[in-house]
Amino acid sequence: MILPVVKLGTLLLKTVCKPIANRLKKEAGLHPKFRQLIINLAQANHRITTNIQRRIYGHSTNVEIRPLNEEKAVQAAADLIGELFVFSVAGAGLIFEVQRSARSEARKEEIRRQEIEAMKQKEEELVREVEQLKLKISEIERLAKGRGLSGILNFRHAHALEGVKSSE
Repeated sequence: MILPVVKLGTLLLKTVCKPIANRLKKEAGLHPKFRQLIINLAQANHRITTNIQRRIYGHSTNVEIRPLNEEKAVQAAADLIGELFVFSVAGAGLIFEVQRSARSEARKEEIRRQEIEAMKQKEEELVREVEQLKLKISEIERLAKGRGLSGILNFRHAHALEGVKSSE
């Protein structure tokens, strides 16, 4: 049940983010200062990825890397910005879900803790009640012996014999 909802939510998130990312790409190429910033970003990204690729394939890394032309740099940076936007929205959604899940678990844990505390209190009450009953029984036995009766133990024994006879 939850998996289809997650898939649908992910698809909805991507669908909503794509037009926004495309709009960011379009605007990125129009403003002069922002355009220069993204060109520098694209050139730095190009140098880093080219060096990484050269190291992976075992080629020389001290060779000069030709910079991208301006239009390719703008397009690469705009694509990067669009992807970063989609990724950041997905990351924010993931963080939100993790926090929501953590709050839910914390509430469940608090309820369990309260239930355990209630059980401990009930146990303490029962222990006190048992102690009071033991005191009452010992008081009754003391009073029964003090009045010259043969004692409550004989009464208990006789009562137990009646229970055995009635069950036969």
